Amino acid sequence: MGNEPGDLFTAIVVAGGAPPHPGLGRMLPDHELVVAADSGLHGARALGLEPHVVIGDMDSVDPDALESAERGGAAVQRVPHDKDAVDTELALHAAVSRGARRIVLVSGGGGRLDHAVGVLNCLLHPLLAGREVHALWGDARVRVLHGPERAEIRGPIGSTVGLLAAGGDAHGIATDGLRWPLDGDDLPAHSTRGVSNELASNVATVSLRAGRLLVIQPAATEH
Repeated sequence: MGNEPGDLFTAIVVAGGAPPHPGLGRMLPDHELVVAADSGLHGARALGLEPHVVIGDMDSVDPDALESAERGGAAVQRVPHDKDAVDTELALHAAVSRGARRIVLVSGGGGRLDHAVGVLNCLLHPLLAGREVHALWGDARVRVLHGPERAEIRGPIGSTVGLLAAGGDAHGIATDGLRWPLDGDDLPAHSTRGVSNELASNVATVSLRAGRLLVIQPAATEH
């Protein structure tokens, strides 16, 4: 996931809630922008990141930490507590509005199920189509494909890779380097067919013709 010269403008978006897995720090790519969603400010700092933007209703962030970030030059955007979007969705949109073409969402995972599913659904937003979207969620690595798109997946041979249609059926999935290949197959949104595949080589590819697909590598921080 690391940047090379000429690569996409990259934003790290740190969600609030549970602190990020300590092993995530080494998995972060080079980046130009860090956006913290409310108490994501604390998670960002735990990973050695200093946010450029902090956005949210600020109901769960330490006021002294927020003041320190503001003194350090962070743009602090306060929004009403009663709103139609969670802070992480607003943070993702802030990254897009600042020109991010690659977005990496960092979340400690866990917490309320409705909130967790809602945040994952945010990664399917049409606003993110045409951008390279990743998530480091708990100890897992997630790649979000908005078709048509192709992704390269890396990891130890035998490690688990799950392919799940999201927000509707996923069409025209082709893989190379997985133990159980797909060759232009469709995965219905209700199907678990793509769960528990495995890497058959250290580098695999997944392409999607249409729809949206989650490519999940569980326990990626152990690799």
